[in-house]
Amino acid sequence: MENQSSSMTSLSEAPPVPARHTHRDHSADNPVAQAGQPKVDRSQIQGWGADLDHANRPAYPMARMPARLDHPPSGPTPDQPLNMEVFHSIERPGVTPLFGTSAPPKGVSGKIRRFAYKLSESDIRHWLLLLLADRVNVVEGIGEDLMRGRVPNILAEMGAGAELRHNPAGFARKAAVATAVVGVGYYLLRRRKRHQD
Repeated sequence: MENQSSSMTSLSEAPPVPARHTHRDHSADNPVAQAGQPKVDRSQIQGWGADLDHANRPAYPMARMPARLDHPPSGPTPDQPLNMEVFHSIERPGVTPLFGTSAPPKGVSGKIRRFAYKLSESDIRHWLLLLLADRVNVVEGIGEDLMRGRVPNILAEMGAGAELRHNPAGFARKAAVATAVVGVGYYLLRRRKRHQD
């Protein structure tokens, strides 16, 4: 019994555990709120109250230039004229009001994109087919350049010069991997040819 009363006494005398979320008194941070402290002239603090008076805002005169549309045009904004094939998600009822026209779908890549847009955007095949169409479009572009008599500088277009200048270690690693892939491919072709002979 004596042990229990002594343990109860020691528990009651224990210091209180501070709460996890205590309210902080921010008045100590405010020099005006502290008693006995002189008032601070806030007009002397650079930038203080810059949003109160527009004359103190350096960008305010330019904020209205050019003048905003105080009265928006009445009626709906006319849509961009549709004079080419434009793909849109099957989740949309139609084409967006604005769309790009610089790269119309054509060739094999256009057929791949046409098929991809028949699938939902929640289907992974939609995105994988679009990635494939991009890669096919690169090859088609190289073919078009060759047909026009222009030999494309593929390394420069892929940024090889910039990478060699700014990331020589990465360039060396890519060159080594490409050389290894070409070497293995050449070796396998030679080996196959020997077996056929």
